[in-house]
Amino acid sequence: MTELATMDFHPQPQAGTARPWAFPAPERGTLDNGLTVLRCHRPGQQVVAIEINLEAPLEAEPAGLDGVATIMARAFSEGTDKLAAEEFAAELERCGATLDAHADHPGVRVSLEVPVSRLPKALGLLADALRAPAFADSEIERLVRNRLDEIPHETANPGRRAAKELSKQLFPATARMSRPRQGTEETVAAIDAAAVRAFYDRHVRPATATAVVVGDLAGLDLDALLADTLGAWTGNTAEPRPVPPVTADDTGRVVIVDRPGAVQTQILIGRVGADKHDRVWPAQVLGTYCLGGTLTSRLDRVLREEKGYTYGVRAFGQVLRSAPDGTGVAMLAISGSVDTPNTGPALDDLWKVLRTLAAEGLTDAERDVAVQNLVGVAPLKFETAAAVAGTLADQVEQHLPDDFQAEMYRRLAATGTVEATAAVVSAFPMDRLVTVLVGDAAQIEEPVRALGIGEVTVVTG
Repeated sequence: MTELATMDFHPQPQAGTARPWAFPAPERGTLDNGLTVLRCHRPGQQVVAIEINLEAPLEAEPAGLDGVATIMARAFSEGTDKLAAEEFAAELERCGATLDAHADHPGVRVSLEVPVSRLPKALGLLADALRAPAFADSEIERLVRNRLDEIPHETANPGRRAAKELSKQLFPATARMSRPRQGTEETVAAIDAAAVRAFYDRHVRPATATAVVVGDLAGLDLDALLADTLGAWTGNTAEPRPVPPVTADDTGRVVIVDRPGAVQTQILIGRVGADKHDRVWPAQVLGTYCLGGTLTSRLDRVLREEKGYTYGVRAFGQVLRSAPDGTGVAMLAISGSVDTPNTGPALDDLWKVLRTLAAEGLTDAERDVAVQNLVGVAPLKFETAAAVAGTLADQVEQHLPDDFQAEMYRRLAATGTVEATAAVVSAFPMDRLVTVLVGDAAQIEEPVRALGIGEVTVVTG
């Protein structure tokens, strides 16, 4: 008779005691060359994330050279005084590192991720890229060609085209914010290596830059490592550029970008508001989330679930540029797409949602779900070093205190339903919204005019 095998089961693991979570607080310091450093030790994060903020804003680009900041940012990974472009890329790959950079209204951001065991080598490469970029003629010419190739594709993309038109509508033509962030075909074509070098020499220096380092830093002599790498970067100690005021015209109106034959209409509704320095920001975030932050928000419940007009509509606030005195601006917007025949009805229902919100307010249940989603997900959202580093760099870029994000979650949890309602109604006043529609004007113009939500203009594009 065969003996039956027996199995020993280990005891079922029990849940541990819940530990309170707070957004990590960085340590702040300054290198001898003036570079500000924020470091944040995150035990167990074996991939270190580094973010470098450079004080090279888009509004500093010379006239006729919109896009030079973008070309410069892309050129940081195209060789140094020690390594040609291919050699630099190969060295990064040997480190298991990724290096990215982009330009936006506040400045240029350079991002590095690398296993902590390879940090010294990768940090040296990053320092060389910032200290002595090659900006070789052939590489700049290639980057310019690549950028020129991208522009027609962006113009053909309804979402990109809507964003371009909204910026043009909101801001005066003389303001850099009114024009495409990465330049136009005309301005990009005028960029050469000399222009990139001149922009670099004028605006890139350690004294006005900040480095954020996040990861498991145990056992690292980070002070010595930073001194040997980023500390070798030199430059003058010029003061940061003054931030010019931003003006905008958000008089309620509708602009249709005509796309004959389009089967869908891209909708982008926006205006400008205060940035994160404003005390209303947490309540505005909460109210905006209730309006259009998730699949269960009001806009989706009506336009997606009840009417079937769309796959989703989102409401959001995005900081465009901040200033130390709190005079920055944010874009407050509602975005989505609907099928062409239902463009008029969808907009009508969207405005009804806004009217109902203003008349009746949010419910306590909506507020509670929003707080749970926004605050409760935070530990997961910031699980990686890159997420923490990116948020800390955003805070630096937006002239916010180092504890802003931690305080933000506390304020979100303390925000009541009435306060959130008032904030979102103020953020989206129905008579101060610029509506951009990218679609077939022949089919959507008359139904949209009939809504009476603002003067309607049709442009080609």
